[in-house]
Amino acid sequence: MIANWLQLPGAERSRLGVVVSKKVGGSVVRSRVKRLLRESFRLHQYEFAQPLDLVLVARPSIAGRKFADVERDFLGTLRSAGLLK
Repeated sequence: MIANWLQLPGAERSRLGVVVSKKVGGSVVRSRVKRLLRESFRLHQYEFAQPLDLVLVARPSIAGRKFADVERDFLGTLRSAGLLK
């Protein structure tokens, strides 16, 4: 997955945008990927160092993965970007 972000000033809440192209799969697969990414964000949004607007771009390799795998990739991406506390 690819993460793009913009840090927000002050006490604003973090927001998420998810982009999943048709290369990932059919509509059912794309919807599942979006749900998994949104749930990962929901569980960890208060662990960010600062509020931010986050846009995640799903890659085709995410299709068919379990939630634990998606969550691990999500956290790994954020850690490598230095966005977590």
